[in-house]
Amino acid sequence: MPIDTGDTAWMLIASSLVLLMIPALGLFEAGLLRKKNTVSVFMQIFFGLAILSVMWFTFGFSLSFGPDTGVGLVGNMDWIFLKNVPYDAGLHYAPTIPGVLFAKFQMMFATITPLLLTGAIAERMKFSAYVLFIVAWSGLIYYPLVHWVWGGGWLGQMGVVDFAGGIVIHTSAGMGALAAALALGRRLNYGPSIMIPHSIPLAVLGSSLLWLGWFGFNAGSALASGSLAGNTIINTHIASSVSALIWVGLSWMKTGKPSVIAAINGAIAGLAGITPASGYVSVEHSFVIGIAIGIVSYLGVIFFKEKLHIDDALDVSSVHGVAGIVGSLAIGVFASTAVNASGPNGLLFGNPHQLLVQSIGVGVAGVMGFFGTYAILKVLDVLIGIRVPPKVEEAGLDIEEHAERAYSDEDEFGKM
Repeated sequence: MPIDTGDTAWMLIASSLVLLMIPALGLFEAGLLRKKNTVSVFMQIFFGLAILSVMWFTFGFSLSFGPDTGVGLVGNMDWIFLKNVPYDAGLHYAPTIPGVLFAKFQMMFATITPLLLTGAIAERMKFSAYVLFIVAWSGLIYYPLVHWVWGGGWLGQMGVVDFAGGIVIHTSAGMGALAAALALGRRLNYGPSIMIPHSIPLAVLGSSLLWLGWFGFNAGSALASGSLAGNTIINTHIASSVSALIWVGLSWMKTGKPSVIAAINGAIAGLAGITPASGYVSVEHSFVIGIAIGIVSYLGVIFFKEKLHIDDALDVSSVHGVAGIVGSLAIGVFASTAVNASGPNGLLFGNPHQLLVQSIGVGVAGVMGFFGTYAILKVLDVLIGIRVPPKVEEAGLDIEEHAERAYSDEDEFGKM
């Protein structure tokens, strides 16, 4: 099949939109954290972008999407350094675009997924431990899950589907964030006094760019510029909008004040939650799914943070993990071949078995994300230690870990 220039143009744009999400994630997280850890967040994000991209090019793509070794667990090493990946059409995953463009698009997924965990480990993890952590997490958790679901592995063979990453990305990273928060422990002086964002405008800008980038994330997963991408992009927008409204409403009822932080977190939860189902459901069902995502993810924050007192700094476990689980299970209820002929039908369309299959996929990703993350961090803690000393945490990671300041504020630092 020859290259389709329209599909190729769309995938070039989609890849760039997903890349935009990575610095946007930094803006979102930095704005919601304390000023003294702003540089730390951006260093984690940008260094992660570089090292995870090189890993994907070197061996990650081959392990994830390369020809199966025969047991459905991992790809072989035929495509290391993208060797033998076609520069023109011919890759069966995406037959109408260059094979290397498909690898680049998936590189952005492989990069942003471990970086989602930065929201859970913020303000207290040693940078050296962080680097080893994301390298190990990618190799031991993300690459195998990609192969199992998307690369011809055993979950995909079972019938598990995940359009753009609710199982592979958000469930694994969300449950990994929960484990990371437990492994690291709470920040010093944990409580409302350390949870005051230093720049809400920065966080709003980051969330807005994430929303924009998510159109490439989800609609780009159609791998073509046709009707499926069009349906996916409207599903993405509606679910995010509904979830934002739900979060604002619930927060307003709880505190008596409408919160912009609730609005942006609700929007991100909606984007994460609709990700797996966006290419399999109709727009009216994305509206219903958005309501479910908003309610359950908001309640997840209350349960983990206020009931269990787990210091997942930016609520990754709920905003991504719980939301991703809801959206992944929703496929088993609302999916329709009328929307995507290559996808399954769900419960409402005569196939209750799909809900069971999706539950297995969610369970595997959740267990692997949680226990795999916890094990990696415990090993690193024994080897090099994972948490900065209390005096470093008190002073802030920016100065102590990186010898740089995000702001030369006169009141805080004196005249420069």
